Amino acid sequence: MERVRKPDWLKIKIGATERSAQTHHIVSTNKLHTICSSGRCPNQGECWSRGTASIMIGGDICTRCCKFCNTKSGHPLPLDEDEPQHVAESVKQMQLKYAVITSVDRDDLPDLGASHWVKTIQEIKKQSPETKIEVLIPDFQGRIELVDLIIDAQPEVISHNMETVERLTPQVRSVATYQTSLKVLKRISEKGSRAKTGIMVGLGETVQEVEQLMDDLISIDCRIITIGQYLQPSHKHYPVAAYITPQQFEAYKQTALQKGFTDVESAPLVRSSYRAERILEKH
Repeated sequence: MERVRKPDWLKIKIGATERSAQTHHIVSTNKLHTICSSGRCPNQGECWSRGTASIMIGGDICTRCCKFCNTKSGHPLPLDEDEPQHVAESVKQMQLKYAVITSVDRDDLPDLGASHWVKTIQEIKKQSPETKIEVLIPDFQGRIELVDLIIDAQPEVISHNMETVERLTPQVRSVATYQTSLKVLKRISEKGSRAKTGIMVGLGETVQEVEQLMDDLISIDCRIITIGQYLQPSHKHYPVAAYITPQQFEAYKQTALQKGFTDVESAPLVRSSYRAERILEKH
């Protein structure tokens, strides 16, 4: 397949600031993993300059091998039992008002890493009680009892990414299914938590398919969504089918708001945790 040329609107300036250097130092000193780095996020410079980072727990090796994702795949190391404390200490050092925590998939563990998630949330609440927490969780293989453990730990926002439209899900996600992800998000919303999701566009989806995905989310009362351009991490990953124009991203935003979404971030460089703190600023 002939590669699609990257348009000018996806070119960004990455500049180092004193705050970004400080964030980098804290992340390195506490031996943390971030999705900012592993996912090659284009907003790392901006977010780290604001003193925010999306911390990834459970190690840096995922048991799944999705075709869009740059995180390492393979056989993970045993969990670091001190990680929850180190994460909480880092959140405190960064003086975060809003912390975003995510993880690799740990299908190798009996509870798929759920208890490790709970310990991390609890430790952050203990050390930084004023900090609001957003978690971006895996699907836990659709095991609702594990999703309930995260809900019961009471983070302010619980996010799980749909990633793409139903037709393309089997092509780009190695294990997760469209219906399982909907099931997880439905459980989050029906138990009274703020449910959030994120999708990529530019994988070959149609506007009608994106709108159907929106309808599916509204039907389960998930009303927070991020929409961003898929960027191919390497030649080994799923190819970009199209670079979606800023005008189409704005059209998606307006459509989502009309359908009943309360919070929508839709732009080429948007990622699931980009400016996530804005959610609680509006409520």
